[in-house]
Amino acid sequence: MTTLTGETHGVGARPRQAAAGLDWWLLGMVLAVSGFGVFVVRAATESDVASNSGFYFTRQLAFTVVGLVCLFFMLRLNLDDLSRYVWTIYAILVASVGAVLVLGASARGSTRWIELGPVRLQPSEFGKVLIAFVLAVVVVERLKAIEPARLSWMVLGLTMLPAVIVFLQPDLGTALVYVAIAAAILWVAGQPITHFIVAGAVIVAAAGMILYVLPAAGLDVLRPYQVDRLTSFVDSGGDRTQSGYQLEQSKVAIGSGGAFGKGPSGATQTINDFLPEHHTDFIFAVVAEMFGFLGGGLLIAAYFIIIWRAIVIMRLAPTELERLVVAGIAAMLAFEVFVNIGMNVGIMPITGIPLPLMSYGGSHTLTNLVAVGVLLRIGMRGRAAQAAGAA
Repeated sequence: MTTLTGETHGVGARPRQAAAGLDWWLLGMVLAVSGFGVFVVRAATESDVASNSGFYFTRQLAFTVVGLVCLFFMLRLNLDDLSRYVWTIYAILVASVGAVLVLGASARGSTRWIELGPVRLQPSEFGKVLIAFVLAVVVVERLKAIEPARLSWMVLGLTMLPAVIVFLQPDLGTALVYVAIAAAILWVAGQPITHFIVAGAVIVAAAGMILYVLPAAGLDVLRPYQVDRLTSFVDSGGDRTQSGYQLEQSKVAIGSGGAFGKGPSGATQTINDFLPEHHTDFIFAVVAEMFGFLGGGLLIAAYFIIIWRAIVIMRLAPTELERLVVAGIAAMLAFEVFVNIGMNVGIMPITGIPLPLMSYGGSHTLTNLVAVGVLLRIGMRGRAAQAAGAA
């Protein structure tokens, strides 16, 4: 029996029979980058906790293993079944990110996590995949039922509710990822380009108001360290500000790596702790210091292959729903890679966006591997449909 999303229920649809349809390029690159990320986290953090040199390494290894289990579990995903509960999923998303403001644990001025015993979860990370699915379902159901302007406003409203809550945690980077996902889904759905021009103008105007106009009037929307992060890439200010110091140390680490790097034992910026957040937001600088331009270039090439394969899967997707879900996930990965590497080299503001599959973090690692599992599942279905059509 074939359902709204094209899912065919029955023996022939079982994922194990479609294993040959796996995108091995995508899976191979994801495994390679994830393994490399665990290695770099270990090399970068051996001296961070004096009593336990493997503190971050063992946790990141565990996050990656659990994430890979989730990835393969996603190969049995049935989007049609989930689409019936789209509003329940959206309510869970909004409730979970909202609960962080009330029940969340704080660290370094932000309240982003919920502690469940020894486990610390960041709902806004999982929300990236959920918002991509919710928006895709909404667009598919209403694309031909309402006029384009109303659809764009509806998608914007559904996106901004959780995004604003995440922004208040405060987590500007993740909120921006939500917006990037929504924009990609609307673009692939064929919404008029004028909608994006208007939205871009509104965003630029809002940024000007928040950063300059409102503070001049005595109303500070952002905290001082957030303003520092957003403006330090224009004028790093040397060591006058924390973000300026981070950016300068990141540039020093990247430059000192040269063509082939100094190796894990010679990466003085990292192992001597001159580079802050070297296992999270600035892990690309660690790669460049340890493995040089060659290592950094190969890592960028691996991300290029991952995003390329996501685009290929989007073109193969057998249904519009799956095509839009892939668009959202591809935008999530591409946006995070571009912004993170950009802020490491000083061409993008420091927004706290981690590097996919590389940066240390449980929720972030699980989210990315689940997202890849969704891509692989849709790719398998697309190849099966293509083979059936050819037959």
